[in-house]
Amino acid sequence: MDFIKSIILGIVEGITEWLPISSTGHLIIADEFIHLNMSERFMEMFNVVIQLGAILAVVVLFWKKLWPFTADKSRGYNYITRGGGYIKKEVMDLWFKVIVAMLPAAVIGIPLDDYFEEHFHNYYVVSAALIVYGVLFIVIERRNRSRRPRINGIPELTYSTAILIGLFQALSLIPGTSRSGSTILGAMILGLSRVTAAEFSFYLAVPVMFGASFIKLLKFGLAFTGMELAILAVGMITAFVVSLLVIRFLMGYIKKRDFTVFGVYRIALGILILLIFSFVL
Repeated sequence: MDFIKSIILGIVEGITEWLPISSTGHLIIADEFIHLNMSERFMEMFNVVIQLGAILAVVVLFWKKLWPFTADKSRGYNYITRGGGYIKKEVMDLWFKVIVAMLPAAVIGIPLDDYFEEHFHNYYVVSAALIVYGVLFIVIERRNRSRRPRINGIPELTYSTAILIGLFQALSLIPGTSRSGSTILGAMILGLSRVTAAEFSFYLAVPVMFGASFIKLLKFGLAFTGMELAILAVGMITAFVVSLLVIRFLMGYIKKRDFTVFGVYRIALGILILLIFSFVL
């Protein structure tokens, strides 16, 4: 049964990590009804591992846009000669922007992560964050109907805008806001198109989530039984496969539609969590 539960939780992570609907909110509900018979320490590690599986999907899908080194100079990029190969200038510029944007989350998040988890990781905060951000998505999308985005591609993104997006991402320390939700919403407020906002959010997730996973690995290590390692692997692989499908879906969806439906969904989920924990559990 724990293998089946790990698959379900991997599916939940793979869907909710990339849609701006809060993976934390969904995992809180899932954990109440689909609880693994494992220690709290293992569950914390499990959540990190399935997030790692999700982020690997971004690396696979956007590999050509993320890997700066090549021996082939016929792809239309600007290049810097390096030894016997070449470095794509646009890709290096992208990574510099990602590094700048992740600084606020690193500076604020690393020292305050445990504090926020201890004091804000409850259904009141998660519900409020879901509802508030849901309303904001609806308001911003209605405002943008009469406006054209001023940034329609990553190359147009300035470093000052990148660090402002990073500040919005730091808000995702509050459970229920959603890392992708905070980043995408902030980017749209700053004038990025939906597709550019989502794509930069995916790129920004790579070092942030790898870093978070690395810190947790250092904290907990891999001192688990064979059964526990197998459960971790199943959850990670499931999150990876589902993330591949969800990211493709989202990028296709927002080329034709806006984020309003996700705003409505967030509000409904926030209300549902309040009702479940207030009157059922």
